[in-house]
Amino acid sequence: MSSLTHASPPDPAPTHVDRKELDRLVALQRAAFRAEGDPSADVRRHRVDRLLLAVLDAADEIADALAEDYGRRPATLTKATELLVLIEEARHLRDGLGEWMKPTPVDGPVPAFVQHKPLGVVGVVTAWNFPVGLAVHPALDALAAGNRVIMKFTDLHLRTGEVFARAVAKYLREDEVAVVCGDVETAREFSDLHLDKIIFTGSSAVGKLVAAAAGANLVPVTLELGGKNPVVVAPDADLQLAAHRIATTRMLNGGQVCLCPDYVFVPRSAAEEFTAALQAELAGLFPTYTDNPAAVPLVNARNFDRVLGLIEDAVEKGARRITPIAEEPSRVGLLIPPTLLLDVPAEAQIEREEVFGPVLTIHVYDDVAEPISYIADRPSPLAAYWYGEDGDDFRRFLQRTTSGGVTRNDGLLHHSVDAPFGGVGNSGTGAYSGKAGFDEFSHRRPVAAQQGPSGTTDSIVGAPLLDPAVKFGIDQAISGAAADIRARLGL
Repeated sequence: MSSLTHASPPDPAPTHVDRKELDRLVALQRAAFRAEGDPSADVRRHRVDRLLLAVLDAADEIADALAEDYGRRPATLTKATELLVLIEEARHLRDGLGEWMKPTPVDGPVPAFVQHKPLGVVGVVTAWNFPVGLAVHPALDALAAGNRVIMKFTDLHLRTGEVFARAVAKYLREDEVAVVCGDVETAREFSDLHLDKIIFTGSSAVGKLVAAAAGANLVPVTLELGGKNPVVVAPDADLQLAAHRIATTRMLNGGQVCLCPDYVFVPRSAAEEFTAALQAELAGLFPTYTDNPAAVPLVNARNFDRVLGLIEDAVEKGARRITPIAEEPSRVGLLIPPTLLLDVPAEAQIEREEVFGPVLTIHVYDDVAEPISYIADRPSPLAAYWYGEDGDDFRRFLQRTTSGGVTRNDGLLHHSVDAPFGGVGNSGTGAYSGKAGFDEFSHRRPVAAQQGPSGTTDSIVGAPLLDPAVKFGIDQAISGAAADIRARLGL
């Protein structure tokens, strides 16, 4: 079947996975984990390779299934964004984990080191926008750290979930890696399992629910969320370059990417030129939209209505709408042509809600301090973008704002380098990818040995507590440290 045509079969209905089955998988993997002990580097590499091979072997089937589930999605997009990126991640893990597993010496008066222990059974709750990549990427990191993994696949892409589950089961036993498909209630119960770690990718609203459910069992959670990602076009920016890259970043996967820019700040003097350039770029990318096989639909009718509602609310409150492609939204195809919004009032809902669709808001500024202050006053986003030179303004932007990551003069670049990927505050907690992923799914356990004649607690338990010499020594240490601080502070 073509990966570019609209699916004709009716959507399958999600089924419920019984809690007993979920508990069985956790117990099975935990028993296998305890029986094995900490796996060797070779065993970890073997599992990483098998999970990667599972999805690479099923690449065509996954792309076709996801096109059916989306309604229309180019196979090239799926393979490039969900599978190709995993190859480099797996290579990095294979090459690095032998060194990462080694105990880390601790400097001090006694022999000590930090041991990197696997946590046990890790639960991965994947998102619907890139369901395979966002399941496998953290799972690879967790396997490299020595864990077993259970993945809860999104209930919005049931055909893809079935293909993915079969592919994984072909190469890995369920006591190593298991895939759970199921409805929303299954996802709720999954968050309540007695796992050793959960990583969730999705919205901030659902992330709060996952964290609350896991917290009841004291299960640590890594949250990869989103937010309203800002772009600042600096006065010294190349406007044509900025317009091109902002357009492609916003329209990736139909705008349904947690790293997509949500709004742009552009100098007032350049606003007209920039807006015209952005319109031209969008029209060049999609000469037509609703019948264009490269255009990715909104994931379902609910999200179509939500995004359209954000546009209409902004326009009703005074915003100016620009549609570079002269087409009406298609409810049948769940396609909304690229839309620019200008002069958006602060009370518009789109000023607060992540769009997750092909819509971009444009604000103007007179002084670069304005966008910096605007961004700093709002919840920290997953990504922030700057177009312009690496000068004082950019350094001030880095100093005054907070975000999961920053890219200058491009889109998504900070996600593709060998660095931790994660949010902060409202956009998430924790980070993964490569060494950061190994650390995220490991417990760093300190190990120390006493070789001297005196133990750590010898002088502060029992009779020594009453010894004047002990009291004098402790008081001298405290007063001496206080005096050193006063000297440094000039007090």
